[in-house]
Amino acid sequence: MKRTTALTIPVLLLAAALAATALATSDPAAGNAVLRFRGGIGVLPVSSGQGVDAIATVVNRNLVRGVQPAGQIWVIRKLNAQVSAAGDLVAIGRGLVLGGGNNIGRATGQSVFATLFCGAAEPFTEHSTNPAGVPLTDEGDFVIRDVFTPVPPTPCDSPVLLIRNAANQSWFAAGIPRVRNVQPDEEPPIDNPPPTDNPPAEPPAMP
Repeated sequence: MKRTTALTIPVLLLAAALAATALATSDPAAGNAVLRFRGGIGVLPVSSGQGVDAIATVVNRNLVRGVQPAGQIWVIRKLNAQVSAAGDLVAIGRGLVLGGGNNIGRATGQSVFATLFCGAAEPFTEHSTNPAGVPLTDEGDFVIRDVFTPVPPTPCDSPVLLIRNAANQSWFAAGIPRVRNVQPDEEPPIDNPPPTDNPPAEPPAMP
């Protein structure tokens, strides 16, 4: 009995160590990101209009890698996303809200999921998180912590990350990829701004 116990403990310790290593390797938040996105672009439903008249009668919808845009303008204040080689995604968004219409400045109960595209030429392969999505707060904040299906290739050339509406799969926002994805972020986390040693001077009082 003692011999069995003595053999079991090292085996359990080894299994725990291997599991911890696997989690650290796949978790982009642990510094193992192969793709990083800093900043976001909100959707404009129309990308261009045809002709030279003041009012265009024919417009081009703002499709991205074959994904339809939302029907209304959306803006996003901040977006920070990281992807591991195993396809794990951590995406933190702030201020994803309507940029037009009667509900401008707020979200209205939408849920969002993420899609990653690799490669600029068709056919485009969608690598998506759970399409059921995560809910936006009224202020448009969200956190997506999920795994892309299927797992994206490494390297992922010409990456495009879209934040999409779970209701109809149109896109709300796109991430801005970092050119040097393997380098640490120069900027602090979005929820931990650095102290300001020299705050800007107060503007002069209005007359």
